[in-house]
Amino acid sequence: MYFDSHAHYDDESFDEDRDEVLAAMPFQEVDFIVNAAADLASCYKGIEFAEKYPFMYCSVGVHPHEVKTLEDRDILELKQLSSHKKVVAIGEIGLDYYYDLSPREDQQKWFKMQLQLAKETGLPVIIHSREAHQETFDTIKESGVREGVIHCFSGSAELAKEYVKLGFYIGIGGASTFKNAKKTVEVVRQIALDHILIETDSPYLAPVPFRGKRNDSSYLKYISDKIAEIKETDNLAVSRITCQNARILFKV
Repeated sequence: MYFDSHAHYDDESFDEDRDEVLAAMPFQEVDFIVNAAADLASCYKGIEFAEKYPFMYCSVGVHPHEVKTLEDRDILELKQLSSHKKVVAIGEIGLDYYYDLSPREDQQKWFKMQLQLAKETGLPVIIHSREAHQETFDTIKESGVREGVIHCFSGSAELAKEYVKLGFYIGIGGASTFKNAKKTVEVVRQIALDHILIETDSPYLAPVPFRGKRNDSSYLKYISDKIAEIKETDNLAVSRITCQNARILFKV
């Protein structure tokens, strides 16, 4: 029983075999998938996939890389899309000061606007944060949003604990299996399983032994195995608890 809390099946790398890959997921013990939006187009794609596959859900939102293209009226379109019965979150939203593909002022503005949308709709958030750890945390705390997941968490164990205190889950993906993942391993060690979600971020960040190849939800077991190793428990416990966590967060 696996719940992929973050994937991007609208990515062009799945264009040739998307239906084949997704149709196989129930046979890979993948019971649930959330397709995370990155721009307005992917919001519609996610809804399309969620309508086609009973085990798929989706989020609506615009990634910090893409907010430079938005106009103020687009928040109304996001709000309308958020009412679809299979939309379970606002995301992925946040700040990315590593690539800075959108001006920081635009990132900050749209992060706050989309957090406000989450408050208005009552939906949890899926947060992207890169090289902006403290500002992301401070913005969320100030917003009053208290439900969500910090996707592909790359901060310290101390910051992870602060997010848990706010009511957030910590998203752990394929990077946890990399040799240089000491910080992520320490986060997993110190954060209770009750506050962890697993994710693939497909098609990105495939776990060892598939690093560098296209990722998909069938590889969740390698992430679950790694967490089980760190926690000194078994894969079944990790998959069961993280699935339950995601079902609680996304209300599915």
